[in-house]
Amino acid sequence: MTKSHALQTNMDVDYVVNYRFAKTVRGTAISKFEKLVEALASVGLQTEVRNGGKHSVLLFARVASEEHLHGEVYRSRVQDWIHGVRAGAPPKETREALDAEPLYEAERLRIIYQLITNPVTEGGAGITPKEGEWENVESIFALHDHEYNKDWMKKWSTTTFLQTEDLDDIRNRFGEKIAFYFAFTQSYFTFLCFPAAFGFVSWLLLGHFSPIYGIVNAIWCTVFTEWWRHQETDLAVRWGVRGVSTIETKRKDFEHEKQLTDPVTGETVLIFPATKRLQRQLLQIPFALGAAVMLGALIATCFGIEVFISEVYNGPFKSALVFLPTGIATTCMPILTGVLTNFATQLTAYENYETHGAYETALTRKILVLNFITSYLPIFLTAFVYVPFGTVIVPYLDVFSLTVRPFAEHEKQLQAPKAGFTINPDRLRKQVFYFTVTAQIVNMGIELVVPYLKREGFSKYKQMQSDRATKQGGAAPSPNVNDPPEDVEFLDRVREEAELGVYDVTSDLREMVLQFGYLSLFSVVWPLTAVSFIINNWFELRADAIKICTQMQRPTPWRADTIGPWLDALSFLTWLGSLTTSAVVYLFSNDGLGPDGHPSSITGWALLLTVLVSEHAFLLLRWAVRVAISKLESPGLQKERRDRYLVRKQYFEENLSALERVPRMAEAGGHITRQSLEEDARTSSLRKTSPETKFWGRQRGWKETVAVGRNLIEKADAAASPERKKEL
Repeated sequence: MTKSHALQTNMDVDYVVNYRFAKTVRGTAISKFEKLVEALASVGLQTEVRNGGKHSVLLFARVASEEHLHGEVYRSRVQDWIHGVRAGAPPKETREALDAEPLYEAERLRIIYQLITNPVTEGGAGITPKEGEWENVESIFALHDHEYNKDWMKKWSTTTFLQTEDLDDIRNRFGEKIAFYFAFTQSYFTFLCFPAAFGFVSWLLLGHFSPIYGIVNAIWCTVFTEWWRHQETDLAVRWGVRGVSTIETKRKDFEHEKQLTDPVTGETVLIFPATKRLQRQLLQIPFALGAAVMLGALIATCFGIEVFISEVYNGPFKSALVFLPTGIATTCMPILTGVLTNFATQLTAYENYETHGAYETALTRKILVLNFITSYLPIFLTAFVYVPFGTVIVPYLDVFSLTVRPFAEHEKQLQAPKAGFTINPDRLRKQVFYFTVTAQIVNMGIELVVPYLKREGFSKYKQMQSDRATKQGGAAPSPNVNDPPEDVEFLDRVREEAELGVYDVTSDLREMVLQFGYLSLFSVVWPLTAVSFIINNWFELRADAIKICTQMQRPTPWRADTIGPWLDALSFLTWLGSLTTSAVVYLFSNDGLGPDGHPSSITGWALLLTVLVSEHAFLLLRWAVRVAISKLESPGLQKERRDRYLVRKQYFEENLSALERVPRMAEAGGHITRQSLEEDARTSSLRKTSPETKFWGRQRGWKETVAVGRNLIEKADAAASPERKKEL
């Protein structure tokens, strides 16, 4: 097989299990491997094993019987219907159900993955990578479809706006969770066209710190947030996953204290007291405070050093030393953030959530607190500490003179001038420019270039080690030495994919939400913020596609009906933006120059009143926008209403079909004949009749009622005819 052909086929492989046994005794490794293969076979998967290299084997798995897979698909769809995700139950015949709604690739891969990882009690093999008895299972991943990936990246390179069909294609290939990320980023990119155009005009005509720009930007942020809330529902209905978050996946690590029997359903329920979980959740308060203190202290220290060097120090190497705090922050911040993130993960596990959804939501909120501090605190310090109180604070920054004392020629270079010191009002604008332009470029480079260089460097290092070992006569045999010739290229490709990282869509979502925060909170400082973001996001969408296709293992196609807690983060940032924007506009209303560094130049009551009025105006605006958008019809909601109507109509017709055999009143009765009268008389003589029966038995059917009524009308008219003649 040539390399090009190896990229065109996946050999009908559904999933690859990377089993690594480097740190396991041989006998134990063999017994665990046997158990792994047996577990896969028990859920209907056929297996093949090949050498993976570096003390690992690659276990290939595929569905042994398509009929078995179809049964699992049908089971999944029925479960969706029971939980209200589907409007109606699928057809009772499995084949008919699949013909009516064909199986798409992401659904197939998701169900097979669930067969592998779901607990045995739920019909799965119970294999959980890197956990418990399956600690040797390093990863479980599907192979990339390189032909599709190539066409996908080629199409996106020439497309500006993604259409709904493009998002459908992503959903069919990678699942709804990733499709929601691309849908959100695309919607955000499209909406940015207006603030980018208006920001450019404001930059030309209105300048910085314009209240008009601040009001328009606040309205835009509110409209976008509420529109995405509406659009989320529309996409969830379109992709058939609305309410899928209610189908909770149980966590294996959940520890219950007691078991109870549900008095209604009779099911066994695992209980962990809510009061005890609440007590553990209260630890989030000291965690948030501690994180704020530690991260804030580091950021404030770097901030103070930078201000001291740039505003006070006047000695040699000043242009170089000004980058010292950046180096400190770059070195220390990742370490401290990593420690806090690890602690947040352990705290979330300690809170002992029953489902994966609740666990991920709690962890995401903690991570958001850390990101909020590291992303926005430097600008907050500049806008609300340095500019208003600069002349008061800067003279006390000589405590940081130790950082540059070795380079100073004399003591006067380390002392702030006692008179004539002025703050730099342009400092805030430069800082916002850094976070909205420079940092965005750096982050994109880190996402794309660093993993590539790391992978290539590691490959070169392994090759050098191999060459050195070969010269010394102790080289380990190549992992493909025993591969069948026709499989060599294919297996080499699989080994490369096994070394790739796991894609985390949450990190990309976090990046977009934090970017939105800069636009909501601080874009009034530099109106071209949206212009920078719209350019960045065009490349970001393509870069993420490249990252998924070439630098990460193929993601597991999980389902979702929302972007999760990030929607709440958008609402929070929009609200906070209404406060910060009004405060910044007030503080820097002096022709954009801002306060002169003296607290006395700020009127506290006026600042508080400005913020209060802005917040109430925002709350009123959000209510109005939410009501207005809720009135809009969308294809997804129309489809949902139509589907539910058709289901009600179908059930109504099926359940009332027996009534079709009951004669209608229009068919009852007949002509009055001598024979019918005799039959009525005979029937009444054979049974005991009540006055009511006699009353209702005098006429048979509506036709006899008409005949009797006609006769009565004719007699009444004939009796009245002589009187009418007298009147005439």
